[in-house]
Amino acid sequence: MKKKVLFILGPTAVGKTAISVKLAKALDGEIISSDSVQIYKGLDIGSAKVTSEEMQGITHYAIDILDAKQEFSVFEFVEYTRKKIDEILQKGKLPIVVGGTGLYVKALTLGYNFGGTQKDQKLRVELEKLAEEKGNDYLFEMLLKKDENLAKKTDKFNTVRLVRALEIALSDGEKQQTEVDVEPFIVALNRDRELLYQDINKRVDIMLENGLVKEVESLMKQGLTKEHQSMRAIGYKEVISFLEGEIDYERMVEILKQHSRNYAKRQLTFLRGMENVNFVDTENKEVAFSKILDMSKAWLSEKK
Repeated sequence: MKKKVLFILGPTAVGKTAISVKLAKALDGEIISSDSVQIYKGLDIGSAKVTSEEMQGITHYAIDILDAKQEFSVFEFVEYTRKKIDEILQKGKLPIVVGGTGLYVKALTLGYNFGGTQKDQKLRVELEKLAEEKGNDYLFEMLLKKDENLAKKTDKFNTVRLVRALEIALSDGEKQQTEVDVEPFIVALNRDRELLYQDINKRVDIMLENGLVKEVESLMKQGLTKEHQSMRAIGYKEVISFLEGEIDYERMVEILKQHSRNYAKRQLTFLRGMENVNFVDTENKEVAFSKILDMSKAWLSEKK
């Protein structure tokens, strides 16, 4: 019997946190974050990490579970999330997966091919060097030629995942499909693009006002560099470039906002490529919440 799981997805800055907490209160749920940056301790400002105040007493998982020097794969996300879904259901509560990392959600709801081979450090170094010298497009073309199906499931803008996919494809390792044991109800929040972009720009300004540069300086003092998976996230790599003197402050702000808007666009493109996604406009947050609540209650009342 498949397990019912509610998904609240959408681009950065669209308002997922507030709506998901409100839903968790109304539906007696607990929240599992599917954000690939909020999993890291110390990456608070740049990830717009949900605060204890914003949680409003609702239990959240997959927040601050890793040191910033550690890596976290899609496979590990799926394994972790499946365990948490079981724990939440055993309490008689509704699991609500919230976030913007589409590949995590796709792997959980549709299954995903994972390599059976161990990571090849030498190969990875070579691939990362290729990415730096020739760009992600070059690596993506390599992946397309080697494994078209895997390429379709890989975000070519994410260097870490692209390199890992190529490791799998080039090693010809045995692949396994993850079992899908959830019955998802997927809601994707959205709003007018120009208004969303304005909110993204404002969010970047607020992050900088709240001390994003100091946060990154502190992480760098701990030995973190652009080579670490966590530091390749938007909001961190741009500030590192500024702190290392590659760009000035104004250019950093400009690039950070542009990268954030581009990411939101990719998130929406990814969601539109998934099946059975219910898009809800969040221009009027109260109307949006009521609509999602009604849809969720109708879905929960359906027989499995």
